[in-house]
Amino acid sequence: MHSQLLCGGTTAAVAARRLRNILGSVLGRDGWMWRNHEVKLLSTSSGGTVTIGEIAFKLKTPKNPELVPVKHISDSLPQTVAQHLRWIMQKDLLGQDVFLIGPPGPLRRSIAMQYLELTKREVEYVALSRDTTETDLKQRREIRSGTAFYIDQCAVRAATQGRVLVLEGLEKAERNVLPVLNNLLENREMQLEDGRFLMSAERYDKLLQEHTKEELDSWKIVRVSEDFRVIALGLPVPKYKGNPLDPPLRSRFQARDIYYLPFKDQLELLYTAGPNVAAERVSQLLSLATTLCSQESSNLGLPDFPVDNLLPALHVLNSFPSLSSQQLIHRLYPYKSILGKDGHSAVEGVLSRFELLDGRRQPAPNSIMSVSTTGELEGHADVTVRVGDRDITFQVPAGTKDPRAPNSSPTFINTPSHSQLLAEMMQSHMVKDICLIGAKGCGKSVIAREFAEMLGYSIEPIMLYQDMTARDLLQQRYTLPNGDTAWRPSPLVTAAIEGKLLLLDGIHRVNLGTLAVLSRLLHDRELDLYDGTRLLRWDRYQTLKEQLQLSDQQLQDRSIFPIHPSFRVLALAEPPVVGASSSSSSRGQQWLGPELLTMFLYHTVTPLAKAEEMGLIQGLTPNVPEEAAEQLLHLTHSLRKTNDPTAQSLASSLSTRQLLRICRRLSQYPEESIAHVVNKACLSRFLPSLARASLEKSLSNCSIQDTPDPAEHTRDYRCVVQDGVLTIGKVSAPIYNPDMKMKVPDVLFYDNPQHMMVMEDMLKDFLLGEHLLLVGNQGVGKNKIVDRFLHLLNRPREYLQLHRDTTVQTLTLQPSVRDGIILYEDSPLVKAVKLGHILVIDEADKAPTNVTCILKTLVESGEMILADGRRIISDPHEAKGRPNTIIMHPDFRMLVLANRPGFPFLGNDFFGALGDIFSCHAVDNPKPQAELAMLKQYGPDVPDATLQKLVAAFGDLRSMADQGTITYPYSTREVVNIVKHLQKFPNEGLSNVVRNVFDFDSYNKDTREVLIEALHKHGIPIGAKATSVKLAKELPLPEVRMTGYWTTNQGGNARRKLLCPTETHPIDIKGPAFLRVQSYPCNRQESRALSFTEEKAHWQIPMNEVNIICDVTSSDDMLYVAMCNPVTLYSMKERGETIQCMELYDVFPRTISGVWQPFVTVAPLGSPLEGQVVLHEEQSNTVLHLDMVTGAVRRLMLSPDSDQTSSRATNWWNSKEQQGKNKMCRDFSHKNWLLFYKEDGNQLEVLDVLEGRVHSISVPINLKSVFLVAEDRWLLMESNTNKKYLLTKPMHMTAEDSGVCQLHSISEDSDSSGHGVSSAEVSIPQMVSSEQLPNENLSTALGQKIVSPNRLLVDTSSFARIIVGFPDLMSPNEVYSFKRPVDLTAMKSSESGAHMFFKGGLQSSTAKRENCVSLLSANQVVRAIPPSKVPMKEIYPKDVTPPMTSAYLEVADLNSKKLKYIPVPRSMTVSPYTSWLSKVSECDVLIAALGSGSVVTVDMGGYVRLWETGLDTLQRSLMEWRNMIGTEDGRPIQITIQRDSGLDVSAPKHGKIDANNAPHFGGNQWAGGTGGRDTAGLGGKGGPYRLDAGHKVYQVSQAEKDAVPEEVLRAAREMAEKAFKERLKEIDMSEYDASTYERFSSAVRRQVQSLRIILDSLQAKGKERQWLKNQALGELDDAKIIDGLTGEKAIYKRRGELDPELGSPQQKPKRLRVLADVSGSMYRFNGVDGRLERSMEAVCMVMEALESYEHKFKYDIVGHSGDGYDIELVTVDKVPKNNKQRLKVLKTMHAHSQFCMSGDYTLEGTEASIKELAREEADEHFVVVLSDANLERYGIRPERFAQVLTSDPQVNAFAIFIGSLGDQAERLQKTLPAGRSFVAMDTKQIPQILQQIFTSTMLSSA
Repeated sequence: MHSQLLCGGTTAAVAARRLRNILGSVLGRDGWMWRNHEVKLLSTSSGGTVTIGEIAFKLKTPKNPELVPVKHISDSLPQTVAQHLRWIMQKDLLGQDVFLIGPPGPLRRSIAMQYLELTKREVEYVALSRDTTETDLKQRREIRSGTAFYIDQCAVRAATQGRVLVLEGLEKAERNVLPVLNNLLENREMQLEDGRFLMSAERYDKLLQEHTKEELDSWKIVRVSEDFRVIALGLPVPKYKGNPLDPPLRSRFQARDIYYLPFKDQLELLYTAGPNVAAERVSQLLSLATTLCSQESSNLGLPDFPVDNLLPALHVLNSFPSLSSQQLIHRLYPYKSILGKDGHSAVEGVLSRFELLDGRRQPAPNSIMSVSTTGELEGHADVTVRVGDRDITFQVPAGTKDPRAPNSSPTFINTPSHSQLLAEMMQSHMVKDICLIGAKGCGKSVIAREFAEMLGYSIEPIMLYQDMTARDLLQQRYTLPNGDTAWRPSPLVTAAIEGKLLLLDGIHRVNLGTLAVLSRLLHDRELDLYDGTRLLRWDRYQTLKEQLQLSDQQLQDRSIFPIHPSFRVLALAEPPVVGASSSSSSRGQQWLGPELLTMFLYHTVTPLAKAEEMGLIQGLTPNVPEEAAEQLLHLTHSLRKTNDPTAQSLASSLSTRQLLRICRRLSQYPEESIAHVVNKACLSRFLPSLARASLEKSLSNCSIQDTPDPAEHTRDYRCVVQDGVLTIGKVSAPIYNPDMKMKVPDVLFYDNPQHMMVMEDMLKDFLLGEHLLLVGNQGVGKNKIVDRFLHLLNRPREYLQLHRDTTVQTLTLQPSVRDGIILYEDSPLVKAVKLGHILVIDEADKAPTNVTCILKTLVESGEMILADGRRIISDPHEAKGRPNTIIMHPDFRMLVLANRPGFPFLGNDFFGALGDIFSCHAVDNPKPQAELAMLKQYGPDVPDATLQKLVAAFGDLRSMADQGTITYPYSTREVVNIVKHLQKFPNEGLSNVVRNVFDFDSYNKDTREVLIEALHKHGIPIGAKATSVKLAKELPLPEVRMTGYWTTNQGGNARRKLLCPTETHPIDIKGPAFLRVQSYPCNRQESRALSFTEEKAHWQIPMNEVNIICDVTSSDDMLYVAMCNPVTLYSMKERGETIQCMELYDVFPRTISGVWQPFVTVAPLGSPLEGQVVLHEEQSNTVLHLDMVTGAVRRLMLSPDSDQTSSRATNWWNSKEQQGKNKMCRDFSHKNWLLFYKEDGNQLEVLDVLEGRVHSISVPINLKSVFLVAEDRWLLMESNTNKKYLLTKPMHMTAEDSGVCQLHSISEDSDSSGHGVSSAEVSIPQMVSSEQLPNENLSTALGQKIVSPNRLLVDTSSFARIIVGFPDLMSPNEVYSFKRPVDLTAMKSSESGAHMFFKGGLQSSTAKRENCVSLLSANQVVRAIPPSKVPMKEIYPKDVTPPMTSAYLEVADLNSKKLKYIPVPRSMTVSPYTSWLSKVSECDVLIAALGSGSVVTVDMGGYVRLWETGLDTLQRSLMEWRNMIGTEDGRPIQITIQRDSGLDVSAPKHGKIDANNAPHFGGNQWAGGTGGRDTAGLGGKGGPYRLDAGHKVYQVSQAEKDAVPEEVLRAAREMAEKAFKERLKEIDMSEYDASTYERFSSAVRRQVQSLRIILDSLQAKGKERQWLKNQALGELDDAKIIDGLTGEKAIYKRRGELDPELGSPQQKPKRLRVLADVSGSMYRFNGVDGRLERSMEAVCMVMEALESYEHKFKYDIVGHSGDGYDIELVTVDKVPKNNKQRLKVLKTMHAHSQFCMSGDYTLEGTEASIKELAREEADEHFVVVLSDANLERYGIRPERFAQVLTSDPQVNAFAIFIGSLGDQAERLQKTLPAGRSFVAMDTKQIPQILQQIFTSTMLSSA
């Protein structure tokens, strides 16, 4: 019954499964066997026949029986295999070559071998790899005793001896290698290198009939055996990776598809393998495997399931029936590592379908209990594993040493997850080789080492690198001492023979084509080597031995060796990058494909849980501070958890290895701050700006603050060497005593604190035994620091400089040939290892990372294998008794220097690849002070001002480079070079010397503009000429006249002497309230960039346009500017970086809009209250005390009743200013007292701020104004009569002696000589100085020698008056005046400045600020006057139109008696409240004195300008300025060659004067020659002085020479214009449109430029050429030097374009979507901050920057507004190609936002875009959202938005919000993910932010 049921063979699978379930229990397992084709062996006399089915094959006796495969045929042949064998036999009988094609796995090879074993054929096996060349197939030369012989290789051997050539991996061989075999395959013919010719058997036999064998031999004709066949094994390409078959080659083969065994055959095999496993489970596993190999699953992009590995897996299940299937499957098919999200769900769907999702139910093995050697089986060990609550013992292969008990190693701390992993590895180890997958630094190597030691294995580590060839893996050539060539087995082969554990570190790096040579070793434990040696599996070797009855020695003579039964391979790899194409090596690759899946069982090393990692850290670094470790782990785990790629990459630089290093350091130096250590480990200084923001945010989320060490600045960083101990900072180390003194570097080094800190840091790590990596920009002194460091430590160094062509050989050994013998020279690396020197590796980022990664094993395990077979070993015990070892000297260290990763260095990312095995230090340019100190040492004679300018300018340029505005990071090296030049040639101008650095950029227009702007900002006058001095014209001052007397009446008459009562009371303080002190950056620009004027510097105060400036004052170098509407106070240092601002809006609320106009005055206080000011508002008489540091505001109540409200001010416009104003006198505020009075009042209130008291003084007159002429003498004016009084008061007022203030009236008399001046003319002073002119100034001013007290007084009718003797002398005081021709008040104030807006009206009110200051030390009076009151005709010539100014500074210099009018430029903006402005000042500026010789003006637009008016200071500055430009003395440069004329220089003499003045030279007698010896002249040798008799006067000035003729310029201009018009015509764009577009385009030109530079360089980097090996011409390839000796041709390598691997996925473009906000609010607020225009600029930037890069970046631009969120602006397939189309996009944006509905779809738009992009195929996806969404207004929670931004890890989404009111923007920033969201408070930043996003993400890897 069964036979009938089952013989159909094609019964539907369903039926079969049903049957199996019914009959399985009845028949047991053996009932399943049935056969169709029997394989019979019939012995006949001639050696026998094999029949398969009906086909018979006669056997021949093999000549070399040891070459026949053994033990390949299994006992029960599955039916399908028998059919395959039958087919091969048919082809064999036909004499055809066959090609077995099928999925990866050992099945095809096994079938070929089974066939050969059946037919007793000898085999020649070749595993093809990408390194296979023609010589490996045909003939290779070897040298024997000085002569080169040809040795036949496999193909030739097989052809002549009649063997079968098995070629495995045809898809791995490079193109054009295999055609060598074409003719051999087709006609069985081949021409050999040694002149022989292979000929097919038939032709040869024909020739034999006509010729003798000798003749044929002499013609070198060789017969190809008729038994020669080729069996090729290959994968189908394109389904798998590789090179497709060459059509001519393909046509010569017969193909057979060898697919996995059918379901039933496979089941049968599995049943026999796992007798203890439930049949149901076996079939489920197989069903899963079959499903995952189906066509449908490969369409989903799932790699094939390794069906062949089910067999070993079942062996494991058989021993551990309780093992969960899911875990098992994960080892066979680690889908979580190799697949993305979709793949996961697909696989898990299949798993659940076959009920294999049982990971929860089954217990995992949790630990290894014991390991012991087994008695009966050699090379095995018994391992007991605890699973759940049972212990299971099983046998595994073990090494040759004694096993070690688990958990007994001091360096391995066991954690639960690791012990579970080790237990699982034991299970897999039982049956197959293992591969461990884990991120770098997570402990793979440590676990592997522990695993090996437990089993008593010796480890053979092999570090794999990308260029590794198959030869490096298996055998290398070398020469014997007599010059013969031979092959040296690689460590891999020796490990296989000796039975070690082979550790393949980094199989993710090696090319798959190279790894393929190992597949046979891994599957079958067999290996064929280049020299013909064969390695056989242990049991096959034993069988062969018995069958042939040969001894080991005889087999070894025939080059057959056994592979030790204990030999195992353990591979380590980093996780495959999901979705990466194989070629983008920068970000890792998807290396784990179907082929590799069949080679290993996979275990993933999961990152440790927090608690485990904590345990690990405490176990290995016992005394690490607890809290520090906690914080570190908190940070690391929070970074590891996020699915944000930036955070992930940060987490990778905080691997377990790096954390341990940090903790070792912290346990040694517990006072270090965590933030510092983390920043150091992540090299945060050089991260792209987004990643850095993200790290900073994570740090602050984990509450890790970088507490600056308070002693940091004061701490003296010194390095001291005392008694053989070196101390840097706080760290000391003993000084080394080297053998080789000459290798210790010695370098010129100037100590500066910052480099000292770096060195202290380095020393800490050096003492901990770390190898160091220093990363920094170019020229920051990395080499200097390292050399200095080694010099201080007295350590000898070896130096290696890496470059593009560095190979692994050059790093380790350099081969050279001497007398035909190959010798290896040790590289510096090997020397350093041997001798214990320090190896300095410079420019490590220039070498390919695949080369430098061999340093990893050296650093990590202290082992390394050299090309000549020697190995470096760190442990001296290991080295005992081993030949060829170099013991690593304990003092050996590596210091690696690299530039920072990323643009513009374009190196390789050394830090990314190897950063975590070094201790990293970021080296930065020194901080300004440190740099200044250092430059002073380089240029002691260079003026300080110059150095400061340089430091400041370069500091600016560096921060621009960090932000990406310019690409080149200017470094200290450049500044040092400038300073050295200035030191040597002091009279060359600075502006010339800086060009030595900046001329590189002179052809890049945009960069040049940025540079010039930056240099000018700091006053480096690049491009200025020494002649461009534009000082104001000087006019003469009128003569000084004595115009009268002032007499202070002290008379006895009681009426004249008035006593004023005073009373004192403490003040009442309300507050403090704390207001926010905001700081803004101060963009201070030096003004003397292109020409020299009185203006020194200028900057803009960040104010609103409605603010009105009402006061400016200074104290030392602090400036204070007060504004009203709303009341705000700004303070800034004269050279400071920031402007502090305090808004007092809450203190002075505006009552009714614009009705109450507050007017404030500021008084800065002096020591000990520096930084504090008193603010006085004159209408409400409010007095506030402000602390600008803390933001504290206190209200001072001067009199108990002064808390009146300002209600009375509500109807001020009816009363004619009836109200007297309250005034404050602040002349002595630096002494901390102020005086307040009220106009028309009769009370003075003196406020003593320190004591907190008020002294009120009542006076018997109504006050008009008060001038504090001295601290104890005040000048009062009576309000109606303008009569003057002098009030004297005791210096220190106390409450007791009150009532002692005396009032004296002053009588004014005009000069008796009566210049027609009636005594009625009373001067109303506008300003009286509170101190006196210095005596020499007084004398110069009056033109007579005089010493006397004096005061300078200014009023409207005079430039200045000097009152001699006032206020101290009681005798009549003389008044000297510099009279004005016309009184200022008499001049009509015509419409100027702010007054242009209205005529008449409110002008009647006088301005409140007099705008007049006196500079006593410079002897000047400076006042600001409106242009209408300036004598323009005298200043400007007739034909010159005066410039537009807001005012003129009138400088009356009493020393030189000159008068100057300096124009103050117009303010950029003017507040709309014009009437209010006119009350503040009559011109548009306010003025205050600053220091001794300068004044400061602030115009109504908030522009601050510093002016230098003092003559002395001006002259000094002009000198410095001229020096900076340099003295071009206009002489032509002569080249003089000095010949010693042999005559001595006699005494210098003038020489004879030639009456004719003919030109003379030489001859030593004529004066005025041009090159004589000691007469005067030009270029003489010893003449006394230069004398130019005017011969070469035909010299055109340099400027004229440099100028280009006008017509040439005109022609150029016309040409450009014509081209422009043509271009416009071409894209039919009107000129108006063109200028509109230009407005947007020019705004972002710089960003576009810099983005395109980066794109270009990335393009170039992507196209960088690679080494092509095995070339016939090029440079000699070191690795092939021996092949060269033997005379091979293809031993060269050359650079060439590397074709992408075939079958590797195409590079997909990056996909970008810009989601622009075009909602109504954008249009509405555009007037306020230009947000719509900025967004249009940003969009314009995207379109321009990506033009012509569409193949790399596919982009589209979509708008979102109230109308919806998918308004198409640019589609992917139609990107705008020219300006017209781009303008159209911009116009669409503008129009849409003008007419769309209101509403906000930011959230929905973002969500939709992210989803849509995720569905598209692309290399990377980016969404950038521009929005002005006030999220709170629309009720959107920021968390919700954050969630959307990070909703899909494949899509990098960024949001740019246009900041709106208050701190809302900052609140947003806090909730949104760092590095993903930006708030542009200033819309100008939008394009910059977009550029940042581009550079730090999209362009980081192209």
